[in-house]
Amino acid sequence: FAERIVAYACVEGILFSGSFCAIYWLKKRGLMPGLTFSNGLISRDEGLHAEFACLVYGMLQNKLPDDVAHCIVRGAVEAERTFICDALPCDLIGMNNELMTRYIEFVADRLLTALGHPKLFEVSNPFDWM
Repeated sequence: FAERIVAYACVEGILFSGSFCAIYWLKKRGLMPGLTFSNGLISRDEGLHAEFACLVYGMLQNKLPDDVAHCIVRGAVEAERTFICDALPCDLIGMNNELMTRYIEFVADRLLTALGHPKLFEVSNPFDWM
């Protein structure tokens, strides 16, 4: 059960984080206000779902060993990195695949901390608008 909760937290907290970030990049530039408004609502909901998963996980008596939690999170990071690097193949002003990968790793570390596990990537947030 603990593995499923961590996987659910990854779906809600890591997957699509790159897409949300890219749309917030548009918002920072005042572009596509309808899309960016909707993105804010959806992003908030996904964040609440991830927070819920962390709260449920925190109530479990039998939590995962750090290496198992790290393996699940690493898989989610790799899936999101592959998706976003395919979706955004060209560099944008202030955003590129390397920075986006670092952002996804930052989000993963934040999730691991919320789950009570040590960080895996130890990276900082490269985007001041996130």
